[in-house]
Amino acid sequence: MGTKAQTFDCVEMKNEAQRKLLAEYESRKEEFSSFVDFINAKGMESAWQREFWARVAAAHAATK
Repeated sequence: MGTKAQTFDCVEMKNEAQRKLLAEYESRKEEFSSFVDFINAKGMESAWQREFWARVAAAHAATK
């Protein structure tokens, strides 16, 4: 019984995602005051992330 050949490289997949984000930021950086603002805006493009952060905010508010 041999090992199964790896079909993808997780590190390269992460590096490619980062390259794409940086390239998009470079092309749109006049829209944002910082890279952090860009990343936050990118996150809010995702319905899943908007719902996640709404749940986090609700849970945080419930603890006060």
